[in-house]
Amino acid sequence: MISRIIKILVVLVVGALLALFIAYGAFDKSADELRPLYASDTSQFLTLPSGATVHYRDEGNAAGPALLLIHGSNASLHTWEPWVKLLGDDYRVVSLDLPGHGLTGGHESDVYTRAGQVAFVKEFVDAIGLSAFVLGGNSMGGGVTLQYALTHGDDLRGIIPVSSGGMPRDPDASSPLIFQLASMPVVNQLMLYITPRSMIVEGLQKAVEDDALVTPEMVDRYYDLALYDGNRAATRARFQGYAAGASDSLADELKAVSLPTLIIWGENDRLIPVASAHAMAAALPQAKLVIYENVGHIAMEEVAEASAGEVRAFMESLVVEVQPDVAPPLQTLCGDCSPEPDVIPSAPEE
Repeated sequence: MISRIIKILVVLVVGALLALFIAYGAFDKSADELRPLYASDTSQFLTLPSGATVHYRDEGNAAGPALLLIHGSNASLHTWEPWVKLLGDDYRVVSLDLPGHGLTGGHESDVYTRAGQVAFVKEFVDAIGLSAFVLGGNSMGGGVTLQYALTHGDDLRGIIPVSSGGMPRDPDASSPLIFQLASMPVVNQLMLYITPRSMIVEGLQKAVEDDALVTPEMVDRYYDLALYDGNRAATRARFQGYAAGASDSLADELKAVSLPTLIIWGENDRLIPVASAHAMAAALPQAKLVIYENVGHIAMEEVAEASAGEVRAFMESLVVEVQPDVAPPLQTLCGDCSPEPDVIPSAPEE
């Protein structure tokens, strides 16, 4: 009798799982399917010494000061397209997909901790020969930015955390349903095969203040890239790490970061509340804090022009000391002249 009940329960569970897969299931999508859709004319794919292949874009003014941008959790380099458009006339703007995201896909090392992401970014930076750059990051990418500043600060001229991770978590802050499920044992195993599109919509609407920004095209991109080979397994591994405490706060270490810092936040950020912005500004010695009213978690998309304007002003404020090969003294033809004004050298070409 008991064995019969168990068999019935097994059949019911299998039937329920089958029904879920029929309703919401999806297979992983390959590079052949998604690269034609989401790679651009400026997209490049570079195999790093570790064997990982990174999707990145190197855009804008190749001779201008360099800005490297890192996206947030379950996003991709596409989130920076507004800043690339608005800043590319004067600046070299590099963006990349982190392991387990976008068209980079899963990393064979299966390490998706913050330290692993920092190591990946460092490997990428060294591979393309990027130096003396400003590093910016949103959300999870902001945490990577802060950790990079702590471990490889000599590479940088400044940092731009945008609604950044790295501070103590607010227990009252709400997370998108897809993030909650990804951290649940057993349930997150199902997410390797079952990914409802509705969860993508819910997560995006929670991230922004104006739901009109969540277009069908935006949802398609997030949904498709979530299904890219290896990305769902990477998301599961990453959130298991979060549940085990892998995303520790950097608050006590930030006083060691002496780099010029521009912190950008949305006042109505529901994922990482604005209180974290004030705490971060207080912890960083050279921080300027900019908070936008009626803006959520992704200011670079929600208020692209205003936020890009702040970035431009920040970049212009950074003075780079250069030692020219020949530095002739300023000449004057007048006999009795006031002293020449100081000349601020321009940034070196990258």
